[in-house]
Amino acid sequence: MPKYMHIANVLRNQIMSGEYVANQQLPLEKEFCEVFSVSKMTVKKALDILVSEGLIIKRRGYGTFVKDLTQVEIQRLMMSRQFIGTSALYTKSEVRSKVINFTVDAAPADIAEHLNIEEGSFVYNIYRVRIVDGEPLAIEQTYMPIDVIPGLKIENVQGSIYEYIEVKLNSAIQSAHRKIRVRKATDFEANELGLELGDPVGIVEQTGYLNTGELFEYSFSIHKYDSFQIEFVLTRE
Repeated sequence: MPKYMHIANVLRNQIMSGEYVANQQLPLEKEFCEVFSVSKMTVKKALDILVSEGLIIKRRGYGTFVKDLTQVEIQRLMMSRQFIGTSALYTKSEVRSKVINFTVDAAPADIAEHLNIEEGSFVYNIYRVRIVDGEPLAIEQTYMPIDVIPGLKIENVQGSIYEYIEVKLNSAIQSAHRKIRVRKATDFEANELGLELGDPVGIVEQTGYLNTGELFEYSFSIHKYDSFQIEFVLTRE
């Protein structure tokens, strides 16, 4: 992961967790340079990401401050935070993938329908276990059209696919539609996730969209019950 993205992820999590609060001034760029042992340009690129996300603002002659967010803005940022990926959410941890399958297949009818492509179009078929600090966290089954996400390689699948999309392809992930349910783990899922037979798992079915409106992902993720959490922000107009 590029250093500027790592710094942006760390600061984003600190702001979202309340470590930095609304209207608080952030340390100077030169202080971040010392903390992260990087150049001023790297820090600037990291801060520019957070500016573009609406989390911070730069005041000429005064410094950089956490934005005074409204409830509507907080809701938007909380939702967008769901799509930055496991690697970005666990910035202080070692995140890796155990790849069970990585092939290019002809899309069957049901997968093609979910991705809004023609049946038989080529898609990546990715099946992997996401592991954080040596502990299995989730199992992911993902389908992506190769025309939309070209050039994906095994090393990207072993790491962060979202990072590949946004850094290497320079594409922006915008939103996703999700269905969530709970069921008992299969024998295979229980074995891979370190669960007891019959333990519950959370299932997230997702279709993901780029900022161009293109569908780039149809996936299922199976989550351990003791690390599965969903947050909703409800408003009444």
